[in-house]
Amino acid sequence: MIVTPLDSAQLDSKSQYVFYHQMVDFTIKELIVKMQQQQLCSNKELGFFKQYCDLLLYSIEAMRVKYMYDDEDNMKIDLTDSGFPNYLEFRYLFNDLALREEYLNKLTDIEVIKHEFLDTLMRKKEPIRKSRLFQAASIVYYSNVKQEYIFNRFIQGKILPSPEDVRAQYMTSWSFYDVALNRPFICFMYFDYNGKDPQKERQQIYEAIRQTADRKMPLDSMAYAIDRKLMDVYPKHMKRIDLGPLHNVFAKDENDITHAILDGIGRKDIPLESYAFSLKIDEVFSGSEFKEGSFFNKQVLQRWSDIIKQQYLMAPHRIIQMLYNKSPNSINKLAKPPIQLADLPVSN
Repeated sequence: MIVTPLDSAQLDSKSQYVFYHQMVDFTIKELIVKMQQQQLCSNKELGFFKQYCDLLLYSIEAMRVKYMYDDEDNMKIDLTDSGFPNYLEFRYLFNDLALREEYLNKLTDIEVIKHEFLDTLMRKKEPIRKSRLFQAASIVYYSNVKQEYIFNRFIQGKILPSPEDVRAQYMTSWSFYDVALNRPFICFMYFDYNGKDPQKERQQIYEAIRQTADRKMPLDSMAYAIDRKLMDVYPKHMKRIDLGPLHNVFAKDENDITHAILDGIGRKDIPLESYAFSLKIDEVFSGSEFKEGSFFNKQVLQRWSDIIKQQYLMAPHRIIQMLYNKSPNSINKLAKPPIQLADLPVSN
């Protein structure tokens, strides 16, 4: 049985975390499919979008294995305007795996564990003790999870030629996990380069992006900061995708959509596994250029358009119907009608 926030504030039972991981895994996979079907990204952007989401899914699966049989610690999820794990959980994964050899040396050999489990189940006809299941899960965790695939606070993509239909020479992407909001963001920048090959300065470009664009801020401010730091890079188009919040039974924020879902669950109008996924895409474009600086040290900078802000909502059909009735104002703000997702399959 899963205790909901309407029944109790306790969110640390193992059944809840099994349910939570299933929900996050399912909704992100659904999101990837709909991003392609609804053409919210170009084909090239979609390839990077999938890669960043795969890292996110890999990390959340690693958390599931890590906490599967741990009775002493519990995974922390952000219940306020996020629905994703707290950023520190990703940090803990990264730090754990940096010491993987040390931990593996302390654990019982895998062959000994296998023999013990078979003996307990087949000969003694007894269930495996929780402490031994936790040790087996720890072996799986430290043996199989790779540190390089963990979703980090900042992940930099490569510099590549832009698609032919884009009015810029190059593009790059990056993703970050905002530590205040506990949500992942995926960004794209299309730019011209005042030189022969930006690959020769890629480390300088990557460092400038990491220093100025690793948290949520007004997109035109982010674009200006990158432009200002890089003399030979002329950004022409910036795009940022904000993933979340994931509205579900665990949430405790002030969002109208969350409240509508919690109210519907409380009244038994919709099932416990009901959810909705918010998505925001901000874009700015360079309209013209201006020069800034002293007479001997002028820099060409971009004048940015107003930020184009688009909000999207994805949810199963029943939830969309309910939101039209209970929260029409939130629907009216969307860039297009709500996008239908599949119902979350939950086993009895």
